[in-house]
Amino acid sequence: MKTHYLLSNNFKIIGWVILILGLLTGIIFYKTILDGELLQTNVLVLYNSDRFFDNNNGFFKIIENGILDEIVAILIIVGGLIVGFSKEKIEDEFIFQLRKTSLVWAIIFNYIVLIFAIVFVYNMTFFEVLIFNMFTPLLFFIIRFNFLKYKSRNYDE
Repeated sequence: MKTHYLLSNNFKIIGWVILILGLLTGIIFYKTILDGELLQTNVLVLYNSDRFFDNNNGFFKIIENGILDEIVAILIIVGGLIVGFSKEKIEDEFIFQLRKTSLVWAIIFNYIVLIFAIVFVYNMTFFEVLIFNMFTPLLFFIIRFNFLKYKSRNYDE
């Protein structure tokens, strides 16, 4: 079966390492509330508006920022994409169907969770939910796809 949009199966292990590293670092970062104190460096921003009458406001500025949260987000997204879109050892129509239904399920489930949060979560906690919502479609997809694959393997035996 031709799947031009999928990576080689060899990338799957690399993706899992990147994803798990990103998730563990993100959990530690979130639980210890490091607030970006680690890895402070000068970065280019497209637009900066920290304070209302600050001279540093404007387009294409260099500011000092902790980049650990950006690195964690990139690790989770890249790792999740590699894991989610790497071929299985046997990539057939059944796996294609599992992948497709898992992706649709993940998007629907993600938006149900988001609607629930819109109705019942407020203030800065809602902002945190939106941050986590960047990663949940990929994570829901990976969990659902691997669960269905595991379940079908056990059912076949």
